[in-house]
Amino acid sequence: MNIGSDETFEVIPDPARFDPRSGNAIERLIFNHRRVILVAFALVSIFLGWHSMQLKINANFERMIPRSHPYIQNYLDNKTELRGLGNQLRVVVENTQGDIYDAEYLKFLASVNDALYIMPGVDRPWLKSLWTPVLRWGEVTEEGMRGGPVMPERFDGSPVKLEELKANIARSGAAGRIISDDQRSSMIVVPLLDRYADSGEPIDYLKLSRALEEQVRAKSTGKFRVYIVGFGKLVGDLIEGLTTVISYFAISVAIAALFVFLYTRCLRSTVVLVVTAVLGVMWLMGLLQILGYELDPYSILVPFLLFAIGLSHGAQKMNGIMQDVGRGTHKYVAARYTFRRLFLAGLTALLTNVVGFMVLIIIDIPVIRDLAVMTSIGVTGLIFTKLVLIPVLLSYTGVSPKAAQRSLNADAAEHAGRSAMGRVWGALERLTERRWALVAIAAAALLGAGAFSLRTGLKIGDLDEGAPELRRDSRYNLDNAYIARHYGLSSDQFAVIVKTPKSACDRYEGLVEADRLGWELEHVQGVKAVTSFAEQTKRGVAASSEGYFKWNTLARDPRILGPAANRVIQDNPDAMNPNCSLFAVTAYLSDHRADTLDRVLKSVEGFAATHSRPGVEFLPAAGPAGIEAVTNIVVRKSFYIMHVVLYIAVTLLCFITFRSWRAVVVALVPLLITSILCEAIMVVMGIGVKVATLPVIALGVGVGVDYALYLLSVQLAVQRRGGSLRDAYKHSLEFTGKVVALIGVTMAAGVVTWAWSPIKFQADMGILLTFMFLWNMIGALVLIPALSHFLLRDVKQRGANAAPTAAAAHAT
Repeated sequence: MNIGSDETFEVIPDPARFDPRSGNAIERLIFNHRRVILVAFALVSIFLGWHSMQLKINANFERMIPRSHPYIQNYLDNKTELRGLGNQLRVVVENTQGDIYDAEYLKFLASVNDALYIMPGVDRPWLKSLWTPVLRWGEVTEEGMRGGPVMPERFDGSPVKLEELKANIARSGAAGRIISDDQRSSMIVVPLLDRYADSGEPIDYLKLSRALEEQVRAKSTGKFRVYIVGFGKLVGDLIEGLTTVISYFAISVAIAALFVFLYTRCLRSTVVLVVTAVLGVMWLMGLLQILGYELDPYSILVPFLLFAIGLSHGAQKMNGIMQDVGRGTHKYVAARYTFRRLFLAGLTALLTNVVGFMVLIIIDIPVIRDLAVMTSIGVTGLIFTKLVLIPVLLSYTGVSPKAAQRSLNADAAEHAGRSAMGRVWGALERLTERRWALVAIAAAALLGAGAFSLRTGLKIGDLDEGAPELRRDSRYNLDNAYIARHYGLSSDQFAVIVKTPKSACDRYEGLVEADRLGWELEHVQGVKAVTSFAEQTKRGVAASSEGYFKWNTLARDPRILGPAANRVIQDNPDAMNPNCSLFAVTAYLSDHRADTLDRVLKSVEGFAATHSRPGVEFLPAAGPAGIEAVTNIVVRKSFYIMHVVLYIAVTLLCFITFRSWRAVVVALVPLLITSILCEAIMVVMGIGVKVATLPVIALGVGVGVDYALYLLSVQLAVQRRGGSLRDAYKHSLEFTGKVVALIGVTMAAGVVTWAWSPIKFQADMGILLTFMFLWNMIGALVLIPALSHFLLRDVKQRGANAAPTAAAAHAT
């Protein structure tokens, strides 16, 4: 695909006539030692392939949150002290044919409780249910206070014991928390460890989820039904869903291979491209295993993306060889010619991709940083599999002579405007004329303005109830909906840690401030209820005064307050830490939408700023909703910083490539419009900006800039040799138009299958990436000639300075 005349690359049908010492040192090193190169690639592939089979799929709770944020540090520093605020499961057992005061039901509940208690990864001392002594009752009698475990001693299921249990539950305050409002179900609260106690290995959430299904939910009968929610189960379901998503990889491979074959009509070269693209994915997975990484529900997109990049860009190498073979050049010589033309620009394009992906590393969320590192490692590997291995393999396999001749005939027909594609190129060429350029730019401006107006409604965080990572009709979200309907306290807990000196958590100064915080939170929109050690102590004071409601307060006298607090500590040992220096004020929210979380966090921050003092500190945030609120803060900040840094990096790389600020503007405008359109689509689809969707825009821009690199490199090279804008763009379309279209289609095919994923956020990502890949292609083909009419109409030859761009031009 020589941009100049065919004489630059002489047609050599006999490889004996070719000078093996020609070309640069890298070319000579590779092609003069082809067998050594292939053996080296084979050995590396076997080694990395073996390691790729050992790559694990898992998710770590702490890697999904911004660990360095001061609020998250508050949680991490104190999570071992307040076990109830960390990672936990909630298992609900329902009696569908009666209530919980049923001997058969309680026996079934005990079997579920026992199965959970012995399950690896469970923090057993803090498991809470009707069958554990942690759940206690208390009452005021003539003799004073008395209480004990809710489950009566020597419970045998007799009517007498059932009545005693019923009375204990009524005196425990467990209704709405452990017992459902309709008395038909009860909850088992299961705190989880971060690592297995015996091995020290991180919790395997897939294994945990399967154990819950096989050992707990499988116990369900027609009469008794089990519901399970919590982070561990959610992640387990996500990982389980990945098995379906992984099967989509094979579908993506088949679809993309079909597009490449339809483009080339050459089976052997299509097989080479598909195999090397899969090889690039295998290399990445092997390297990740060696480096200690694991795949998670977020980074699973990397293999899809890497395959699409490798296949679509590899098609360019094959296209170059096909053109030369069609002209009569031997396959070995054609492979060297293609390497000579494509290496520099291919390297530039891949490095641009790496920079675009590495921008994600500025986001202070480990799982996104892992995504950035993984993608960058994978694209770096493509430098070898795409730029080196494909030309070497094609130098042996060659391409079908019939397909090569067909490609030349198709190019001739397009050049003459006789084919459908030629007519499309002709229409695009007219965009270099003033009238049509104005129409295209005006249409793009109107589209961009409309999208910008829509994007003002873009929200941060989750916009749906339940777990937005999964579909609404998923088993997890159905379980979550049941629990939300039947329990007064939601799973959306926003906790504030109250820190006092050692053994001072029961003092009036700290308790009264915590009570004031609870009162303030109760009046925040979206808060359903608030519980705290202070609120429980108030009830204890009233209980010690014969239950008189006027004594439902915090007494200043430590002789009254101390005993009441001690009874709370005895009945609820998880209400504070062992040395009585930490406790929590927990708000139960109606939902975890960003607006709700922002209101609660703003209220907490305002209160902490005015009420924290030596001896009493209010430290946000803990609990699932509290951690999500902080994550939203980091996502909101990173969203804008990422855009700025991303476009600065892409601008610099484009300027280095084109050496023209005008060309940089022409390249970036389609990308900017695509970014705005993507955000508008997120608003229309009800998708918020969060950990799952934040990387999409960076990935779309990082890959999308390739289109401009290909089209503008050829166009500028022709213009700098004296060609007119129309001729230059026509030349660009003839030599890169089909390749650009192929890249857009094959990359979209690589991710569009995600739309059917059982994992909702992956479906969202697939739809958004498909749109960005296709629209970047369309935007580049339409807007580059239109913008060039006003900015690049009079490009002059720059002598030596034109070399980098000319070299890039030969890439196509």
